[in-house]
Amino acid sequence: MTRVKTAKGRKDSSIRWLERQLNDPYVKRAKADNYRSRAAYKLLELDERFGLLKGVRAVVDLGIAPGGWSQVVRRTVPQAAIVGIDLLATDPIEGVTILAMDFMDESAPARLREALGGPADLVMSDMAANTVGHQQTDHLRTMALVEAGLEFATEILKPGGAFIAKVLAGGADHGLVADMKRHFTAVKHAKPPASRKGSSEWYVVAQGFKGPLAGQDIAA
Repeated sequence: MTRVKTAKGRKDSSIRWLERQLNDPYVKRAKADNYRSRAAYKLLELDERFGLLKGVRAVVDLGIAPGGWSQVVRRTVPQAAIVGIDLLATDPIEGVTILAMDFMDESAPARLREALGGPADLVMSDMAANTVGHQQTDHLRTMALVEAGLEFATEILKPGGAFIAKVLAGGADHGLVADMKRHFTAVKHAKPPASRKGSSEWYVVAQGFKGPLAGQDIAA
């Protein structure tokens, strides 16, 4: 096991993070496979279980930075159109349109639809709110992102499409799951092996989009 030497001004938490990174097999695999982050393997494992990328032609990546998930899509289905968005700076990825803006900006959904040029087969979200250390507050903030992602997904997905999103321990709350089940034929929670055991993150996977409900606008 690689140990990180203490250094003046370096916090214990920083030392633990560095040691975890240096000894994480997924971090090493990501470097060897030229992925930008270990998160790429979370999508690969979710795809292996749920077949998320099979036959997709148009994908939206919410919270794209640093770009690992879009890299997976590009390698798996290189013909697919991909549009990503993130407030954080993201280095260019060949074949991927990246919007440098906050997804919660009221103009973001329209910008994404315009950039994609049509409906999507898959909307994927690895977004997470900045944590403040208060469990209930952190949960509510992350769920707000999931709800916003779901609303956007129901506006842009083709019938039969899928939506995946990061949630925290305990998964999406009952109200959100019920809302997803109104729109999708199958809704499940999953924790891919690449997700660290000590992490509170899970993913909610909604497949088989039923199409716009009565009174809902159809995306261009």
